[in-house]
Amino acid sequence: DARKPVDRWRIYEYKNGEQVKILHIHRQSAFLIGRIKDIADILTMHPSCSGQHAVLQFRLKVLKDDLDEVRVVLPYVMDLESTNGTFLNGERLAPARYVELREKDMLKF
Repeated sequence: DARKPVDRWRIYEYKNGEQVKILHIHRQSAFLIGRIKDIADILTMHPSCSGQHAVLQFRLKVLKDDLDEVRVVLPYVMDLESTNGTFLNGERLAPARYVELREKDMLKF
C-alpha cells in the first residue's frame, strides 16, 4: 500500500565524491527516477540511465510481535527493468521487485 511518509526522509546526491543536492523525498508517496524530463520526478541525465529507470515509493509495513501491531511507512526502491540496472550498496537489484531502503543505504543508477 502506497502511503505518504510522516517522517522527513532525504536523499543526498553525490557526484565525483561531492554532495551536490539534497532531495526532500517525504513530500509525496512515490518518485519516478529517469532521464525523461517530462515525466521523471528525479532527473538523472547520465547516458547510462534509462528514460524510466527506477521508482522510489513509500509503502505501509505492518510489524507484529506477540502483543502489538505497529504500522510504519518506509521507503522502497524498484528497478524498472532498466538496461544498466539499479544498485543498492554495490549490489545490482533484481528488476521489478521492491526492496526496502534503510538509513545510510547508497543507491546508484
